[in-house]
Amino acid sequence: MKTKHGNFEIDTDRKRLDVGLIQKFLVEDSYWARERTEEQTRTAIENSICFGLYIGDKQIGFARVVSDKATFAYVGDVFIVSEYRGQGLSKWLMQEIVDHPELQGLRRWVLATRDAHGLYEQFEFAPLRHPDRWMEKTAPNAY
Repeated sequence: MKTKHGNFEIDTDRKRLDVGLIQKFLVEDSYWARERTEEQTRTAIENSICFGLYIGDKQIGFARVVSDKATFAYVGDVFIVSEYRGQGLSKWLMQEIVDHPELQGLRRWVLATRDAHGLYEQFEFAPLRHPDRWMEKTAPNAY
């Protein structure tokens, strides 16, 4: 699936992804994946619906969704490289994610963020409605 917005394009074709750019951002610029190996990144990409954001052939953003495509979706690894921030691209990326045809009618979407609550609230994400019903098992170094 491809969509265009001015000079920008979002594409869900995994073959087009610049894994080197994604890995570099996750390890050097994210707070959530600094210890992720390239093998883990590749495996995550292979098992997710991926959204690459491009200007021409250059990748400038990324997000992925882990889903059973029937009831549940987890949004992760959302980023826009720094020089392209402030142009509404993360909002457009999130809109394309929630509008994706394979992700319609789900009962629950989840994500974790430290600093982008304002972005996700625009797409009806909110604190857990029933936190007393949720449990998690995390690695010792999980964000």
